[in-house]
Amino acid sequence: MALIPLLATAVALVIANFDVTAAKEPRMANKNVPAEGAVTEPDTTPRVTGIGGIFFRTENPKETREWYGKHLGLAIDQYGSPFETRNANHPEEINYLMWSPFKKTTDYFAPSEKEFMINYRVQNIEGLVANLRAAGVTIVDTIETVEYGKFVHIMDPYGNKLELWEPIDSELTKLGGKTTK
Repeated sequence: MALIPLLATAVALVIANFDVTAAKEPRMANKNVPAEGAVTEPDTTPRVTGIGGIFFRTENPKETREWYGKHLGLAIDQYGSPFETRNANHPEEINYLMWSPFKKTTDYFAPSEKEFMINYRVQNIEGLVANLRAAGVTIVDTIETVEYGKFVHIMDPYGNKLELWEPIDSELTKLGGKTTK
C-alpha cells in the first residue's frame, strides 16, 4: 500500500507545476497562424518549397512515356507527365510537378553524369542563389526567366546537378493539357 501515497505525491507535484495558461489554449493551436482578418507579409525566405520535377535518362523516352501512360495511367505529353497538385498553404492554387524521361545521351544533366536530376520548386530564387554562392556551392549557369518561371542549375557536393525553379504555375495552367492527378 506504500504505492498509493507515492502516486498521490507524484500527482500533486504534476498539478502544482501545471501551466494554467497552457491549459486554456487548444491542444493543437498553431501559434504561427495569424488571427482571422490579420494582414501578413508573404514569406520570401530563399528556400526550397517542394519538388518540381523528376528527370531521368532512358534509351527511348517516347517508348518509356508510352509504357507509363498505358500501364500506370500517367497523362502523357511530349515531355513526360505533368502532375497536378495543390498548394498546401493556398489550396485554390494548382501547382505542377513534371515527370520526364530524357534520352540517354542528353547533355542537359551535365556536368553531372548521373542517370537522374531533381527539379526543386523554390521561392526567392535570386536570394537562394546568392546564399548558395556565398556558401561556396557551384552555380552551373545564370538564372533564366521564361513565361512560367525562373530556372538555375547547381551542383551538390556529390556530383548531382539540381534544377531550381521558381514557378509561375498560373502560366502553366493557361497552357492547358492533360495532367496526372
